[in-house]
Amino acid sequence: MSGAAGGRAIIAPVPSGTGRPRWSVMIPTYNCASHLRATLASVLCQDPGPDAMQIEVVDDASDRDDPRAVVEEMGRGRVAFFRQPQNRGHINNFATCLERSRGEIVHLLHGDDLVLPGFYAALGKGFDADPDIGAAFCRWMLIDDLGRTKEIAEAEQDEAGPLPDALARLASEQRIVTPAIAVRRSTWEALGGFDPRLLCSEDWEMWVRIAAHYPVWYEPAPLAAYRTHGNSNTGRHLRMADELHYSALAMEIFRPLLPPDRQRAILRQARLAYAHSALRNARCFADVGDREAMRAHLKAALKLSRAPHIWRRALSIALSRARIAG
Repeated sequence: MSGAAGGRAIIAPVPSGTGRPRWSVMIPTYNCASHLRATLASVLCQDPGPDAMQIEVVDDASDRDDPRAVVEEMGRGRVAFFRQPQNRGHINNFATCLERSRGEIVHLLHGDDLVLPGFYAALGKGFDADPDIGAAFCRWMLIDDLGRTKEIAEAEQDEAGPLPDALARLASEQRIVTPAIAVRRSTWEALGGFDPRLLCSEDWEMWVRIAAHYPVWYEPAPLAAYRTHGNSNTGRHLRMADELHYSALAMEIFRPLLPPDRQRAILRQARLAYAHSALRNARCFADVGDREAMRAHLKAALKLSRAPHIWRRALSIALSRARIAG
């Protein structure tokens, strides 16, 4: 399964003679059955039928809930289910999803996220518009554990169409959440899967890698929702700033893909963006009295950028917390 650069999974072409639907909606799960009903419902209400869409849940040996029961309840034979014989970690489970996909376009939809009506029709138009398009993504929203909207991403552009200067824009900051993007299977076959060196930010590196080789389509309607909660991959790595360590590593991995004459400027912008994110997190942890997490994020901010204003804000946060503690 692995063997590409960085140990990335090699995604072999679909064997000749295999039925090829237009879409493969591959849903990786791990202990998220409580949200899986909403995920499946959001896909099934847009289901064009089995000849046009493969829908499959790939479970990474969940040990606290029963996703199979949810699939049987919601899918009623329409949704396939595959369970890993043992827990393999999310990167390897994603690779299994990609390997098992048969469709021309693959949508990797986390088992706790969802899509809104019109997602597949809108992104399908992007792939139809240009055979060279490697991936298409839409505007998206953040939702909480109860499904309430917390935030809607800023629009990249007003009209649907190819994203100008996509490589530089996507490398300057993570602008895509996984449920919001669909990728041609031929793109996965050419570039390989997610990089296993990245326990976080593996998606960011992947989208940049795609943009370095293919045009990317953008749909400005908010048609996907990313759920934030403590058991999500991002949530598990948040407190001690692990996700920022992996963001920095992702930048080093995709550095060679950037235009040489713009490489330094793009990476400087990316490091500043994540330094500001680290400072915001540090302030939040300071406000709730979690000094250990605050220090971890301050340290991460200063590793990402030594710009004078980053130093000043970091010092201000540290001193304000010291005054409160005193």
